[in-house]
Amino acid sequence: MSITNHEKQDWLANEKILWKSGISFIAGVDEAGRGCLAGPVVAAAVILSSNTDLQGVYDSKLMTPKARELACANIIENCHCVSVGAASNRRIDNTNILIATMLAMHRALSRMKTIPEYILIDGNKCPDNLPSPAEAIIGGDRTSRSIAAASIIAKVTRDRLMINLSRFYQKYGFDKNKGYGTAQHVAAIKGYGVTPHHRLSFKPIKIVS
Repeated sequence: MSITNHEKQDWLANEKILWKSGISFIAGVDEAGRGCLAGPVVAAAVILSSNTDLQGVYDSKLMTPKARELACANIIENCHCVSVGAASNRRIDNTNILIATMLAMHRALSRMKTIPEYILIDGNKCPDNLPSPAEAIIGGDRTSRSIAAASIIAKVTRDRLMINLSRFYQKYGFDKNKGYGTAQHVAAIKGYGVTPHHRLSFKPIKIVS
């Protein structure tokens, strides 16, 4: 679905139901980097200001890097609360990507200045031991403004981190591939080996190395 079609939908349908029931602080949660070969998995949590529908905020995967950067600034300036959590590539290797993702989401929520009264999470699973009732929404980043906002914060935060890493590991093209398994990235692993930031438990690296 394109952004044009997205503009026709009510992005706050989930939030409005909760706001109408008397719940004010609703946190949207999403992650970025789950399928990468390098770098951490990063999660973000965003509480929108009540009845504030941020324009230009969509599923981060539909947006250009420039649009995401602009939306990220808009979210930070106008939302009620935002926080970020991460789990390193070592944690991913020592557990698995699902457990690491749940940890990153839990960390993001635990760092919020305002404890949410309800939590909307993109996906089909919620972390354990959350501070509030939570609901997992498959494809939530395409239907909920709170979750979409979190997807943008997580994506921009992680992209910036990988771009910074590329200064020290220029041969791997982290500034372009952001750690995903592109042909150039896999070729670099074959030619130069892995860095301390690669996920050794991921199948492509297991095969290459």
